[in-house]
Amino acid sequence: MSTLKIAGLNLDIAWKNKEENFKQIENEFAATEADLFLLPEMFSTGFCMEADEVADRNEESLTWMKSFAKSKNSAVAGSVSVEDNGKFYNRFYFVFPNGNYEYYNKRHLFSYSGEDKIYTAGTERKIIDYKGFKILLQVCFDLRFPVFSRNQNDYDAILYVANWPKSRVEAWKSLLKARSIENQAFLFGLNRIGFDGYNLEYEESSLVYFPDGREISERKNNLITTEWNLDELKEFRSKFPFLNERDEFEIIP
Repeated sequence: MSTLKIAGLNLDIAWKNKEENFKQIENEFAATEADLFLLPEMFSTGFCMEADEVADRNEESLTWMKSFAKSKNSAVAGSVSVEDNGKFYNRFYFVFPNGNYEYYNKRHLFSYSGEDKIYTAGTERKIIDYKGFKILLQVCFDLRFPVFSRNQNDYDAILYVANWPKSRVEAWKSLLKARSIENQAFLFGLNRIGFDGYNLEYEESSLVYFPDGREISERKNNLITTEWNLDELKEFRSKFPFLNERDEFEIIP
């Protein structure tokens, strides 16, 4: 039986303060065991458009993630602002317990905030293979674009990490549930909490879904945890094989 235990952190991100965020995360997760620790979008700085000031240039956040993964003997995932070959990316890292990693560059940049003027959009989907689960990585605004995340029978679960403000949180909640149901996939949507440096408010709104639309998580303080069972997913898909009738399409970069 393949299972995956995930612990996400509703983090009140310290604005532009990487070391403070690293310390806070370590403290929050100190007594927690999981196969995967999940962190919000731009967890080390907040969703910051001053990329020239905050972006990782020497893999600061990635180095910390590798150390954290080793100390927990677990995977850790979350997005950070990075500079790579003169370009800025909103990069979603997935770091394995042995320190190896893969990443996804956010494709749908939030033009409403000017993210598209500062960061470079990714062009490829990324599916991670971890402990028998195939997991699609997505970041915040990607949630509004169902074609890009459409399950082509190539993944079991979706991770969405976000800085999705309270003023638009009903869209976040509704679309998370829809993405899980329509793709017949487990889904973990992790949002931040608190106020950011632009005085935007974020309420606790992290959610986990089974593909029949049931919310499946436990909450304690700032932690949201869940356990996924791959056999249950396969049984559900076998009973309701809706993915077999999906439309065929091609995504053009």
